[in-house]
Amino acid sequence: MTGPLAGVRILEFTQIIAGPFGCMLLADQGAEVMKVEPLGGEPWRVYAQFMPLESKTYQSLNRSKQSIALDLNTPEAQAIVHRIVKDVDIVVSNYRPDVPARLGIDYDTLRAIKPDLIYVDSTAFGRKGPWAMRPGYDIVAQGVSGFTAAGGRFDENGNPVLPGGTATADFATGYAIAWGACAALYHKAMTGEGQLVETSLLVNALNFLGGSFMSLPAADELVRTAFLADAKAARERGEGYAQIVQRRQARLQAAQIGNIYYRNYLTKDGAIAVGNLSASLRQKMRDVLGIDYDARDHDPAYNPREPKAIEAGNALTARVEQMIAAEPTAHWIGLFEAAGVPVGELNFTEELDQHPQIIENDYVVALDHDLSGPQSMVSPPHKMSKTPPAPRSASPPLGRDTDAILAAAGYTADEIGAFRARGAVG
Repeated sequence: MTGPLAGVRILEFTQIIAGPFGCMLLADQGAEVMKVEPLGGEPWRVYAQFMPLESKTYQSLNRSKQSIALDLNTPEAQAIVHRIVKDVDIVVSNYRPDVPARLGIDYDTLRAIKPDLIYVDSTAFGRKGPWAMRPGYDIVAQGVSGFTAAGGRFDENGNPVLPGGTATADFATGYAIAWGACAALYHKAMTGEGQLVETSLLVNALNFLGGSFMSLPAADELVRTAFLADAKAARERGEGYAQIVQRRQARLQAAQIGNIYYRNYLTKDGAIAVGNLSASLRQKMRDVLGIDYDARDHDPAYNPREPKAIEAGNALTARVEQMIAAEPTAHWIGLFEAAGVPVGELNFTEELDQHPQIIENDYVVALDHDLSGPQSMVSPPHKMSKTPPAPRSASPPLGRDTDAILAAAGYTADEIGAFRARGAVG
């Protein structure tokens, strides 16, 4: 094995996205990850199967791992875990807080067997509080954290639409799992001590909403304080969620009227994004567009809520939208890049695996699955000059490594056969 975590052994009890993604990141770093699955496979393995017990969603999150199939409700499987854990460095779990103890895989039980164990525990909402025992997935975490409200989008029936195109809270939590595990490994290397590492979908969603979550009275009067008062009054009037969100969005959008600098535009044949967050960059964009003056940068008394400012801002936005829509994407990419304006075309992810930017930076890796054959995936998220991470294999078929892992733990072929006959292993 290569990578900075070569020699580290991890026992994974996770399902769906956050835990599997976090453990896949650790596996890419060279750790030996033994993923424990139920005998029928974890839910993501059997979701939208394209062949028996294989799905694209599962394969995208479980490369470089081994698979051991155990029925953790049986005493035999729990005894197997207790033997294996003696020789592992990290356990990762993403069950509801009460489940690990019932299955005999909780931190207190396992650290009694392995005192220097690092145990990474990922839950939906944290281990304490009124929501602790609720089951939760990304869509719920986005809802309760305010992520959904921040998106402010609704379908034709007025139902809130999940913001973004991915499971943001899940993937953020996956990074937190890997980061927490590595930090705990460093502490163990310095002190010899293991520890419990906790994270949740909720806290990671809130971290992505840091400015909205943060209370800063000296700066909050115009936005946060006004919104809270407005929301309270709206509820007292009997208004619903959609009306409150729309009122909030209108308040935030008022401050963005005339902001031509940080947004997406339709072009003649596609779309582009521009991002100008400094006065110098905004001036570069104005130079390209032939705009001589913008009160945002030139008038110290500019107030975006004044009627004249709103009228001028709307007119400026319409003017720029019309200009950009009149020419193809390549035209604007060329002009903005030459001027030093941050710009990029809006792509579809499915088109990018053959893009020269992706290929030349080695952002795609080719693997071969035991059952489904060749595939390509996105690379690990960073490179290292001395200990480069490298995916070693595609995701494992269910239970592929059960016998090998049990044999390495000292079980005989007859014992393994007996476990299988009793339905403890698969």
